[in-house]
Amino acid sequence: MVEGELRGVIALDGPSGTGKSTVARRLAATLGAGYLDTGAMYRTVTLAVLRAGIDPSDAAAVARTAERITLRISTDPVHQEVLLENESVGIEIRGQAVTLAVSAVSAVPRVRELLKMHQQELIAGACETYGGIVVEGRDIGTAIAPDAALKIYLTASSDARAKRRTSQDAAEGRASTLSGTKEDVERRDRLDSSRAASPLQAAEDAVPVDTTHLDIDGVLERILELVDERELRGVAAGPGRW
Repeated sequence: MVEGELRGVIALDGPSGTGKSTVARRLAATLGAGYLDTGAMYRTVTLAVLRAGIDPSDAAAVARTAERITLRISTDPVHQEVLLENESVGIEIRGQAVTLAVSAVSAVPRVRELLKMHQQELIAGACETYGGIVVEGRDIGTAIAPDAALKIYLTASSDARAKRRTSQDAAEGRASTLSGTKEDVERRDRLDSSRAASPLQAAEDAVPVDTTHLDIDGVLERILELVDERELRGVAAGPGRW
């Protein structure tokens, strides 16, 4: 067993473009903890739906697809791998087709139920392996790990988030425009915040961190301060808490 410094679960929630993925991976690596990108899991289900030629708004057909696929994802922050039926799909799930359809797929209650069970199993396994895990998504603090030792809710202006997403797309070879990306960001905000099943919202006990004027190092520094305030390095989580 490889144990890191973190004891317990850090839930990192927030809308697209707030820096969740980069911050969560770096935080996990810094603390020697596990890392789980729950959004990648919804994107993988979405890819399976699109490959099957299913309309993402057909909830029953989407649910049936989610029930029959095999989805695997690593919890290693350094070596990330997402597999759909043993095929690595980490790059394809970031494409525009998946981005446009993922909100509809992730709104299907049966999909959320299935992935919630999978995510909680992965969290429990990573806590055994590493001692702790950083989990990022949109409902971690409210639905997936409501007893997390630390809950963070990242925010940023839509302009800042659109700029980050456009820069990320360019760095990874995906064509996008700032105006189009801003429209996508705001559309996903509306859809994710208004869905009936586990809508995007901050947990009541989450600590808000506005990343609009912070770089990644600044966000990481602030979260590490919170980790130390909660004494989550090298100490066991309290009874009944991850």
